[in-house]
Amino acid sequence: MGSALLVMDVQQAIVDIVDDGSGYVSRLRRAIDSARGAGVSVIYVVIGLRPGFPEVGMRNRALAAIAQDGLYVEGAPGTEIHPDVAPRPGDVVVTKRRASAFWGSDLDLVLRARGIDSLVLTGIATSAVVLSTLCQANDMDFGLTVLSDACLDTDPEVHRVLVERLFPQWADVVTVDDWVKANAAR
Repeated sequence: MGSALLVMDVQQAIVDIVDDGSGYVSRLRRAIDSARGAGVSVIYVVIGLRPGFPEVGMRNRALAAIAQDGLYVEGAPGTEIHPDVAPRPGDVVVTKRRASAFWGSDLDLVLRARGIDSLVLTGIATSAVVLSTLCQANDMDFGLTVLSDACLDTDPEVHRVLVERLFPQWADVVTVDDWVKANAAR
Protein backbone atom coordinates (compact mmCIF):
# COMPACT_ATOMS: atom_id res chain seq x y z
CA MET A 1 0.00 0.00 0.00
CA GLY A 2 1.09 3.60 -0.41
CA SER A 3 0.94 7.15 0.86
CA ALA A 4 -0.25 10.43 -0.59
CA LEU A 5 0.44 14.02 0.32
CA LEU A 6 -2.82 15.98 0.05
CA VAL A 7 -2.35 19.65 -0.85
CA MET A 8 -5.77 21.07 -0.02
CA ASP A 9 -7.34 24.42 -0.90
CA VAL A 10 -4.01 26.12 -1.60
CA GLN A 11 -5.70 28.29 -4.18
CA GLN A 12 -4.53 31.80 -5.03
CA ALA A 13 -7.49 33.66 -3.48
CA ILE A 14 -7.30 31.59 -0.29
CA VAL A 15 -3.54 32.10 0.07
CA ASP A 16 -4.06 35.84 -0.52
CA ILE A 17 -6.60 35.99 2.32
CA VAL A 18 -4.83 33.79 4.88
CA ASP A 19 -1.06 33.85 4.33
CA ASP A 20 0.59 36.38 6.60
CA GLY A 21 4.02 36.21 5.02
CA SER A 22 5.10 33.40 7.35
CA GLY A 23 6.80 31.38 4.61
CA TYR A 24 3.86 28.98 4.39
CA VAL A 25 4.05 28.45 0.62
CA SER A 26 7.81 27.77 0.65
CA ARG A 27 7.40 25.22 3.50
CA LEU A 28 4.64 23.53 1.55
CA ARG A 29 6.86 23.49 -1.56
CA ARG A 30 9.56 21.69 0.47
CA ALA A 31 7.01 19.10 1.58
CA ILE A 32 5.84 18.55 -2.02
CA ASP A 33 9.42 18.21 -3.29
CA SER A 34 10.23 15.76 -0.48
CA ALA A 35 7.12 13.69 -1.23
CA ARG A 36 8.04 13.46 -4.90
CA GLY A 37 11.61 12.46 -4.01
CA ALA A 38 10.36 9.76 -1.65
CA GLY A 39 7.86 8.32 -4.16
CA VAL A 40 4.85 9.64 -2.22
CA SER A 41 1.93 10.59 -4.49
CA VAL A 42 1.00 14.27 -4.47
CA ILE A 43 -2.71 14.90 -4.89
CA TYR A 44 -4.19 18.38 -5.07
CA VAL A 45 -7.66 19.15 -3.73
CA VAL A 46 -9.48 22.36 -4.63
CA ILE A 47 -12.86 23.77 -3.77
CA GLY A 48 -14.88 24.51 -6.88
CA LEU A 49 -18.51 25.53 -6.83
CA ARG A 50 -20.79 25.62 -9.85
CA PRO A 51 -22.15 28.92 -11.17
CA GLY A 52 -25.33 29.72 -9.30
CA PHE A 53 -24.18 27.55 -6.35
CA PRO A 54 -26.71 24.71 -6.69
CA GLU A 55 -24.72 22.63 -4.19
CA VAL A 56 -24.85 25.29 -1.44
CA GLY A 57 -27.63 25.03 1.12
CA MET A 58 -28.36 28.23 2.99
CA ARG A 59 -28.19 26.38 6.35
CA ASN A 60 -24.49 25.75 5.69
CA ARG A 61 -23.21 29.05 7.06
CA ALA A 62 -19.66 28.78 5.76
CA LEU A 63 -20.61 27.86 2.19
CA ALA A 64 -23.52 30.31 2.14
CA ALA A 65 -21.09 33.11 3.04
CA ILE A 66 -18.75 32.03 0.24
CA ALA A 67 -21.66 31.95 -2.21
CA GLN A 68 -22.74 35.47 -1.23
CA ASP A 69 -19.21 36.69 -1.90
CA GLY A 70 -19.19 34.88 -5.25
CA LEU A 71 -15.93 33.16 -4.39
CA TYR A 72 -14.62 29.85 -5.67
CA VAL A 73 -16.78 29.41 -8.74
CA GLU A 74 -14.99 26.91 -10.96
CA GLY A 75 -12.67 28.72 -13.34
CA ALA A 76 -13.02 32.13 -11.68
CA PRO A 77 -9.91 34.23 -11.04
CA GLY A 78 -8.25 33.18 -7.81
CA THR A 79 -9.47 29.58 -7.89
CA GLU A 80 -6.28 28.29 -9.49
CA ILE A 81 -3.72 26.49 -7.34
CA HIS A 82 -1.02 28.88 -6.11
CA PRO A 83 1.69 28.98 -8.81
CA ASP A 84 4.53 28.28 -6.35
CA VAL A 85 3.04 24.86 -5.55
CA ALA A 86 1.21 24.18 -8.81
CA PRO A 87 0.71 20.60 -9.99
CA ARG A 88 2.95 19.04 -12.58
CA PRO A 89 1.51 17.58 -15.77
CA GLY A 90 -0.14 14.28 -14.90
CA ASP A 91 -0.77 15.16 -11.24
CA VAL A 92 -4.26 14.46 -9.97
CA VAL A 93 -6.41 17.46 -9.04
CA VAL A 94 -9.62 16.64 -7.21
CA THR A 95 -12.47 19.15 -7.01
CA LYS A 96 -14.61 19.07 -3.87
CA ARG A 97 -17.87 20.81 -3.10
CA ARG A 98 -17.72 20.98 0.71
CA ALA A 99 -15.15 21.40 3.49
CA SER A 100 -13.94 17.79 3.49
CA ALA A 101 -11.77 16.69 0.59
CA PHE A 102 -14.00 13.60 0.33
CA TRP A 103 -17.42 15.29 0.14
CA GLY A 104 -18.66 15.77 -3.39
CA SER A 105 -15.41 14.55 -4.93
CA ASP A 106 -13.90 11.36 -6.29
CA LEU A 107 -10.95 11.44 -3.87
CA ASP A 108 -11.76 8.09 -2.27
CA LEU A 109 -11.95 6.47 -5.71
CA VAL A 110 -8.56 7.95 -6.71
CA LEU A 111 -6.93 6.83 -3.45
CA ARG A 112 -8.32 3.30 -3.57
CA ALA A 113 -7.41 2.88 -7.27
CA ARG A 114 -3.82 3.81 -6.42
CA GLY A 115 -3.64 1.55 -3.36
CA ILE A 116 -3.16 4.49 -1.00
CA ASP A 117 -3.89 3.75 2.64
CA SER A 118 -1.98 6.58 4.37
CA LEU A 119 -2.50 10.32 3.99
CA VAL A 120 -0.30 13.29 4.82
CA LEU A 121 -2.50 16.35 5.22
CA THR A 122 -1.64 19.96 4.39
CA GLY A 123 -3.81 22.91 3.52
CA ILE A 124 -5.76 26.03 4.22
CA ALA A 125 -7.65 26.26 6.54
CA THR A 126 -6.74 24.10 9.48
CA SER A 127 -10.23 24.59 10.94
CA ALA A 128 -11.99 23.74 7.67
CA VAL A 129 -10.56 21.42 5.01
CA VAL A 130 -7.85 19.92 7.24
CA LEU A 131 -10.15 19.26 10.20
CA SER A 132 -13.03 17.95 8.07
CA THR A 133 -10.80 15.73 5.96
CA LEU A 134 -8.95 14.40 9.00
CA CYS A 135 -12.20 13.42 10.72
CA GLN A 136 -13.56 11.68 7.64
CA ALA A 137 -10.26 9.97 6.76
CA ASN A 138 -9.97 8.71 10.33
CA ASP A 139 -13.44 7.16 10.07
CA MET A 140 -12.36 5.57 6.77
CA ASP A 141 -9.34 3.92 8.48
CA PHE A 142 -6.57 5.77 6.65
CA GLY A 143 -3.20 6.11 8.35
CA LEU A 144 -2.83 9.84 9.04
CA THR A 145 -0.09 12.43 9.38
CA VAL A 146 -0.62 16.18 9.62
CA LEU A 147 2.19 18.58 8.72
CA SER A 148 1.48 21.20 11.37
CA ASP A 149 3.34 24.07 9.68
CA ALA A 150 1.99 23.17 6.23
CA CYS A 151 -1.49 23.95 7.53
CA LEU A 152 -2.67 27.52 7.98
CA ASP A 153 -5.73 29.18 9.47
CA THR A 154 -7.13 32.69 9.78
CA ASP A 155 -7.15 32.18 13.57
CA PRO A 156 -3.71 31.22 14.92
CA GLU A 157 -5.15 30.12 18.26
CA VAL A 158 -7.64 27.74 16.64
CA HIS A 159 -4.77 26.35 14.53
CA ARG A 160 -2.66 25.84 17.65
CA VAL A 161 -5.39 24.06 19.58
CA LEU A 162 -6.18 21.78 16.66
CA VAL A 163 -2.58 20.74 15.90
CA GLU A 164 -1.53 20.48 19.55
CA ARG A 165 -4.63 19.06 21.22
CA LEU A 166 -7.14 17.53 18.81
CA PHE A 167 -5.24 16.23 15.77
CA PRO A 168 -2.76 14.10 17.81
CA GLN A 169 -5.70 11.96 18.92
CA TRP A 170 -6.07 10.69 15.34
CA ALA A 171 -2.82 11.43 13.53
CA ASP A 172 0.90 11.84 13.81
CA VAL A 173 1.49 15.58 13.88
CA VAL A 174 4.94 16.67 12.71
CA THR A 175 6.62 19.69 11.16
CA VAL A 176 7.64 19.85 7.52
CA ASP A 177 11.32 19.73 8.54
CA ASP A 178 10.82 16.55 10.58
CA TRP A 179 8.80 14.91 7.81
CA VAL A 180 11.40 15.84 5.17
CA LYS A 181 14.16 14.37 7.36
CA ALA A 182 12.17 11.16 7.79
CA ASN A 183 11.68 10.91 4.00
CA ALA A 184 15.40 11.43 3.40
CA ALA A 185 16.21 8.59 5.83
CA ARG A 186 14.04 6.10 3.90
